[in-house]
Amino acid sequence: MALLEVNDVSVAYGGIQALQGVSLHVEKGEIVTIIGANGAGKSSLLNAISSMVPYHEGEITYEGERLPNQAYNVVAKGIIQVPEGRQVFANLNVEENLRIGAFLRRDKAGIEEDLEHVYTRFPRLKERRQQYAGSLSGGEQQMLVIGRGLMARPGVLLLDEPSLGLAPLLVAEIFRIIDDINREGTTLLLVEQNAKKALGVADRAYVLETGKIIREGGGTELLADPTVRDAYLGTKREA
Repeated sequence: MALLEVNDVSVAYGGIQALQGVSLHVEKGEIVTIIGANGAGKSSLLNAISSMVPYHEGEITYEGERLPNQAYNVVAKGIIQVPEGRQVFANLNVEENLRIGAFLRRDKAGIEEDLEHVYTRFPRLKERRQQYAGSLSGGEQQMLVIGRGLMARPGVLLLDEPSLGLAPLLVAEIFRIIDDINREGTTLLLVEQNAKKALGVADRAYVLETGKIIREGGGTELLADPTVRDAYLGTKREA
């Protein structure tokens, strides 16, 4: 039994079919990556798992049990989504943003311990702990939303386009952080347009195209796949 399973899930917005019979699984301790072009349905898939959007067919289970239909209860189960676009609480300071990530927890000592762990991982956030989140740089805001997700002690951390809009040096740092978080034991499901970086850290990966899974395999396997390279890595095979 996989930790997280998506079985034949379909999602529609009005007359538009965003996902069509999508199935995938995530094992405990893995990094699983979903790559695909804009509009392929990647964010819709994460939002369906998080119960941010309803799905009209299929089933999503966590630890063998069907996930509830309410986003609040999905969070309580341990599925934590770090949304696309660095959605910080701009008028709250860094530390207040981080503590919001632990809003369902009641273990005060554990919360303080995890807060210090986040500050150790992201020293820039500690330096700016009293600064308004809206005044941080894009890279700092991305660190903040990842840190906020970790404050929930996730069973599975869903990352939606964590490198979007960042400079190349910051992209490399974000992926180093993702790898480090996984090495410490956090299971991750990663949606990312930077296919090369995403496949480089993935244990397994899926290619999503117009709402359907068209290919799956190991991260290094798909990284070497000529079709994937042509479509998503900006490379062309020699004639």
